[in-house]
Amino acid sequence: MSFGIPRTVFILGLVSFLNDAASEMITPLLPIFLTAALGAGPAIVGLIEGLAEATASLLKLFSGRLLDHGFRAKRLVLIGYGLSNVLRPLLGLAVGWFWVLLLRFLDRVGKGIRTAPRDALIAASVETNRRGLAFGIHRAFDNAGAVVGPLLAFALLSSGMALENVFLWSVIPGTLVMLLLIFGLPGHAPVTASTQPVPPLRWSLLDARLRGLILAAGLLALVAVPEAFLVLWAHDRGLAVAWVPLLWAAASAIKMVIVVPFSVLSDRLGRLPVLMVGWGLRFVVLALLALYGSQASVVVTLLLFLAYAAALASTEGAERALIGDRAPEAVRGTAFGMYHMVTGLAALPGALLFGVLWEAFGSRLAFAVAAAVSVLALGWFVHRVRLVTTPSQA
Repeated sequence: MSFGIPRTVFILGLVSFLNDAASEMITPLLPIFLTAALGAGPAIVGLIEGLAEATASLLKLFSGRLLDHGFRAKRLVLIGYGLSNVLRPLLGLAVGWFWVLLLRFLDRVGKGIRTAPRDALIAASVETNRRGLAFGIHRAFDNAGAVVGPLLAFALLSSGMALENVFLWSVIPGTLVMLLLIFGLPGHAPVTASTQPVPPLRWSLLDARLRGLILAAGLLALVAVPEAFLVLWAHDRGLAVAWVPLLWAAASAIKMVIVVPFSVLSDRLGRLPVLMVGWGLRFVVLALLALYGSQASVVVTLLLFLAYAAALASTEGAERALIGDRAPEAVRGTAFGMYHMVTGLAALPGALLFGVLWEAFGSRLAFAVAAAVSVLALGWFVHRVRLVTTPSQA
C-alpha cells in the first residue's frame, strides 16, 4: 500500500501522470500546428483524431484477449507505453499532415496495447466496494498530468520556443514513464488467472446490462466532440495560441477535481445514477455550445470549455468500475477491450462527420447534431437499463 492506495494503483497512477504530462505538452497544440503550420483543415483534424482513436480501440480488444489467454499484464503495459513515448516526440519533425497522421496512429497503437491490461490490473487490485475509488484515483493522476503538460508547454512557448521544439521536449517525462514501469510496477500482475479455458470471443460473453452500457457509451462516443475541436472553437473566438495550453490545463484540472468524488459516489449510490447525471450534463453543454454559436464571449467560451471537461470526467470512473463489477473474471480483459473498442471505433466516423459538418455548415450545426444524438443515446440507455435492472441492482 502507498498512502493507503494499493501499490499497483499508485504506480499506474504515477505512470499515467507522467505519460499525460508528455502527451499533453503536444495534444492541445496539435490542431493549431496542423491548421496554421501545415495547412490542414478541420476535416483533416477530425480524420487524424478519429483514426488515431479507432486504431487504439481495435488493439484494446486484442490486448485484452491476450491478457485473458495468459500474457503478462506488465509486459503488455511496458510495450504500450514504450511505443508511444518513443514515437510521440517525433511529431516535432513532421513536415506535412500525413506524417502527423502516421505518428499519431503509431502513438495510439501503443495506447491500444496498454489500456485494457492496465484497467484489468486496477480492477483486480481492490474489492468491489472500492473499485470506483481506485479508478477515480487513477483518472485523477491522469488528469493531473494533463494539467502539468500544458503548463510546461506554456512555459516553453513563453520563452520563445517554437511549437516543434516543444514537441521534442516531451521525451523527458516519457523517459521517466519507462523507468517507473520497469523498476516500480510489481512484476506479477494481480489479475487472477482462471483455470478454465478462455471462451471464444463473442458478444454474449457479457450480460445484458454491460452490453447496454457499452452500446450507449459507443453512441455517445460517436457524438463526443474531440477536445481538439473545442481548442479550434476557442481559438476562432480570439484565444491566442500561447494561452491554449493554459485553457487545456484548466480543463484537465477540472477533470482531476471532478473524477474522484463522482467515482466515489458510484461506489455509494450505484454506477447507473452517476452515469445518467454525467451523460445528461454532456448533452446540456453541447446544446449550449450550439445555442451560443459565434456569439459567445470570451468568458462564456471558457466556461463552456470547462463545463464540457467536467461532463466527460464525471463518468470516467463509473463506466470502468461497472465493467469491472459485471465482467466475468475469466474474460475481464476482453470486457475492457470490448468497451474501449466500441467507444473508440465510434470516434472515427464521429470526429470525421463533426469536422465535415463544421467545414461545410459551421460549428453551430455540428454542435447541434452532437447534442441531438447525445440525448437520444441517453434515452436509449435508460430504456435498456429498465429492461434488465431491478432497483437493487442499480
